[in-house]
Amino acid sequence: MTGSTTTTGSTTTTGSSTAQRRDALEARYPRWIPRTTAQLLDLLATEHPQRPLVLGDTRSYSYGDIANWSRRLAAGLMAIGIRPGDHVAVDMANLPEVVALKFAVARVGAVSASINFRLRHEELSYVLRQSDSVVLITMDRFRDLDYLDALDRIAPGWESGAGGSSLPQLRHVFVLGTDGEPARGRPLSELVELGRGISEEDVRSRTVSADPDAVSDLLYTSGTTGAAKGVMLQHDAVLRTAYASAYTRAFEDGRRILFALPIYHVFGYVEGLIAALFVGGAICPHATFDAQQTLRDIARHRIDELICVPAMTSMVLDAARAGAHDLSSLRTMFSSGAAHSAGMWADMLEVLGVDEIFTAYGQTETTASTTCTRPGDPLDRLANTNGTTKPAGIAGAAELGGTLAVYRTVHSETGADIPAGEVGELVVRGPIVTHGYYNKPAETVALFTPDGWMRTGDLGRIDEQGYLILTGRKKESYRCGGELVLPGEVERVLTDHPGVAAAHVVGIPHARMGEVGCAWIVPGPGRPTPDELVAYCSSRLARFKVPDAVLFIEEDEIPVTATGRVQKFVLAERAVALLAQTAQADQTTQADQAARTAPDAARPAPVGSV
Repeated sequence: MTGSTTTTGSTTTTGSSTAQRRDALEARYPRWIPRTTAQLLDLLATEHPQRPLVLGDTRSYSYGDIANWSRRLAAGLMAIGIRPGDHVAVDMANLPEVVALKFAVARVGAVSASINFRLRHEELSYVLRQSDSVVLITMDRFRDLDYLDALDRIAPGWESGAGGSSLPQLRHVFVLGTDGEPARGRPLSELVELGRGISEEDVRSRTVSADPDAVSDLLYTSGTTGAAKGVMLQHDAVLRTAYASAYTRAFEDGRRILFALPIYHVFGYVEGLIAALFVGGAICPHATFDAQQTLRDIARHRIDELICVPAMTSMVLDAARAGAHDLSSLRTMFSSGAAHSAGMWADMLEVLGVDEIFTAYGQTETTASTTCTRPGDPLDRLANTNGTTKPAGIAGAAELGGTLAVYRTVHSETGADIPAGEVGELVVRGPIVTHGYYNKPAETVALFTPDGWMRTGDLGRIDEQGYLILTGRKKESYRCGGELVLPGEVERVLTDHPGVAAAHVVGIPHARMGEVGCAWIVPGPGRPTPDELVAYCSSRLARFKVPDAVLFIEEDEIPVTATGRVQKFVLAERAVALLAQTAQADQTTQADQAARTAPDAARPAPVGSV
């Protein structure tokens, strides 16, 4: 990192080097040119064909490698008749193939419907149906999930009949074998073979003619039944947001970023992969999170920046304290997505030895982060705020003061403006805000105020320096390990159980995961046990949606408003208090048992004895 370092407040800042890095970025891109993601890749592949883009376990892939690979896959998509605007579903972990496929889909002007690869068959079926996907590209197995078995349940005969009568829009399914060729289905390699008859010129023509203002991505807020919504993002919005991230965090040329955040989320996709492109940088995407492997790969690949959600950050810090690791290349830590425990920011500086640390705020509906702390911000800014509006340089909107999004606070019921500095519902507008949810007109209308501001569903205030302080949520969703959970999805699964009369799921704080689910159950006939209900959810829901705790309540004990609406914030408060009491009682019981079973010499002497 160039430039001298100085100390501001409690953090180390690079002073003039931040300005120098931003100047270099703007010199590289003197004016904003709208592009698609594939068009940007081709620009960088022409400039730096041999530079690494994807740093992997067994091999790395250069810009030239990914560009060529994505062209071959795009040719295959063209060969099977994929047209601009068609939806191509990709159900895949952070493997090199998912990067190539992202750009391949963009090349042909299609829309990438990114699927959370942890979804179970019912959840997957809903997303495929709701998205109108015409192609599915999936894995055969990953960890404990069997994707071919899921397809058997969703669409029997999918190997030759694709979606059949269950998913009539789905015409093709291709399978990536995670350990050799898949046992069943058309292998992904067949898609490449099908494209042999498509000329490079035809692929190039489709790539250059793709519309930067068209929808590029369909990202689902979660993944089962009717509550999940597909957020439509546009190429130009994705690139503007990614450029603003590179500009705000002041990327140097060739920045290397490591993350285990899934590329089906905007955090890994926009803040990691696409942002790195602007400086000819590289990503090291981990398919699963492992703190020790993270530290090893920081040394192995000379990583500059680590991106985590707080649950990951905590485990990385624990692993770094426990052993010796070469972290000399690491300069930046970006941790966001949930609340951080006290002292974590200071620990990042001390334990990881980074120069700069960041946190941010945003949503899928805003394409990624819209606010971020600044280089050199003191620790209290990181601990108590979610940053201020991101400067966007040449990508910014002049009418928004060179930024891409502006916020205001309003009364959550009347919509009236709240005075500056007071708590209200946050609403936002700007060119990176989604145009709405795919095939959900009512939800799209509800997303916006009558004058066109997007309702975030979050409560907060903006201080006198323009920094955002989140104070709560109007909506009932919560984030477990950075993954959004919609309680209604879990409740629908629970109420399918014959022993459950009603279910109310709330998010409660958790030291590592940020938040976890707690299910309040009104029991029906044959009262089930908590373990039984957890197992039932595990068989039908992705792991991060499965409640961590199950509590029972009678119908007349449920707190409600005057209009009969369940007061979930009260249930959350009760859950925290009750679980804390239970934990304390368990500790007391364990201590008593240990005393009773200890050798006589180790037991405390009775009062009055000698």
